[in-house]
This record gives sequence, C-alpha cells and structure tokens, in this order.
Amino acid sequence: MYRIGFDIGGTNIAAGLVDEKGTIVSRFTLPFEKEAYRGALAEKLAGMVKAIIANSGIKAEEVASVGLAVPGSIDPKAEVVLDAYNLDLHDVPLRAEVQAELPEYPVLLINDADAAAVAELYGGAFSAAKTAVLLTLGTGVGGGVIIGGRLWRGGMGHGVELGHMALDISGRMCTCGVRGCIEANCAATSLITAAREALASGERGLLYERCGGDPMRINAKTVVDAARENDPAASHIFRDYVNALSSAVVSVIHLLDPEVIAIGGGVSLAGDFLFAPLREKVREKCFFDTFARIEPARYGNDAGILGAAMLGATEI
Repeated sequence: MYRIGFDIGGTNIAAGLVDEKGTIVSRFTLPFEKEAYRGALAEKLAGMVKAIIANSGIKAEEVASVGLAVPGSIDPKAEVVLDAYNLDLHDVPLRAEVQAELPEYPVLLINDADAAAVAELYGGAFSAAKTAVLLTLGTGVGGGVIIGGRLWRGGMGHGVELGHMALDISGRMCTCGVRGCIEANCAATSLITAAREALASGERGLLYERCGGDPMRINAKTVVDAARENDPAASHIFRDYVNALSSAVVSVIHLLDPEVIAIGGGVSLAGDFLFAPLREKVREKCFFDTFARIEPARYGNDAGILGAAMLGATEI
C-alpha cells in the first residue's frame, strides 16, 4: 500500500507518494497561489492526488490515506486550520473540505512542523531520542516537540508555535501581526528582507551583482552564497541571523532541556557554514554546561511530506 503526503507551504505545494518503507516514490509540486486557491484549495489538492496516482501507474485503491501538513495552528481535533498566516487561511475546515473531494480515502491534517518532527522521530534525527525539538527555517519558522518519545501536541491540543515565541519585542513585524517573533528574525524571509534593505540603502557589492540590481530576485541562498564569499553586507546579515537563531535555540534548551535539536528547512542546507557558528553561539549563551546536540534534520525538505504520509500508519 501507498500513502500520499502533502507539505503545503507559502511558496509551493509539494506532494509525494510514499511506500511502506517510507520512501517517496513519486512527487508532484505546484506553486502556491493565494488568490487563485482562495476557496478552491481542497479542489486543487484533490486534483494533485489524482494526478499522482495517474502518473505513478498505481491503482487508486492502493492508496491507504492522504495526509495534509500545513504551516499554521490546527484545532485540537485536527479538523480546522485556525491560522496559517503565510497561506492566508483562517478558520478553514480543510480536512473536511478535502475529505469531501476524496471520499474514498481517510484524510488527516497536521501542522507542518509537527509532521516533520514525526518523520524525524521514525527513522530520522530523533530516532534514538525521547525528548527532542525540531525547528524548520523556511518561509516561516515552525517547531515540533517530542516528549517521552511521542509528538507533544500542547497542553490544550493546539500544538506548539515556536516560531511565534517572542525574541525581540521591538524588532521586525511578523506575519502574525506581532513584532519580534522568532519567525520574523529567523525565517529564510528574514535574510531576504535584510538583503533588500541593504540594497535600498545603497549596497553595491555581491548581493547587488547576484540579483542584477533587482531586489525581488534575492532569495536566502543568494545571501548565504554571498556570505560564503565574504561579501561584507551579506556576512553582516548572516552573522545577525545566526545570532538571532542561537538565541531562539538557547531559549528552547532552557525551557525543555531536550536531547536533540534538529534544524530543517531551506536555510539548513547551508550545512556547516550555518551549524558551526550556531553551535558556538549557543555554547556562549547557554546556562547549562552540557546541552542538546544541534543537528541538521535528516529528511530536509522531504520531512513534511513523509510525516504527513505517515499519519495514517503511525501511532503518534
């Protein structure tokens, strides 16, 4: 049997057909278009399911379940997307809407970072840990928490929103409408915002060169790559970013004292260029002499798909 997992992000909708070994055997990706999908997201997701099945050459009855991972808060019954700011979804009964489009399959809903944590727990960076935290650094910042070897959904069932913990109350405005969230300082978009501000102030170094003078062409990789080449503006932006991220990580360590903190999302692809200074900064700031291992998430950008797909097969 196969399972289909969706990772619905602010930039793309990624879906995968996952086999019984936890391997993604087929993929399908579409850009996420807020206006085009307003009120029609369920229909679009159902169409992607049918396309995956048709393109993979399997029978429809070989799919056991469909899991949806969404970057936002989910109600305790895992039925409603309460607030997904990067998707502009608020109080949307997404599970029921998709279920109505796909009555032949069980449809399940989960926060994307929780889905990624589930993937890391079963075969990833958390496989030997009882207490662990995942931070995903993408369009936003998500977080998943493992306590006692199981996904912790929060005391009232809303899950956790590590990305919206306060880091700098006078800092940048977050998409949630509050200043200084971890997300506003540590998402990939924070690197992009800082780089665009540098260009607007007259910066004419590598950042300017790599985007051809068009700030809308800057992405997080542009900043990281320029910092690797010791571009002054990009290096300054990246140092500030690592400093902010280390404070977020230290706060999590001081609260939960986990065995492992895994970092996923697009920014984590910077590898040791990110992790070496991050570990050093955490060591400088941490109250404890010994603290969590800080590791790259093993499944990277596949974690949301895998975790969503595994919802129908795993007791979490």
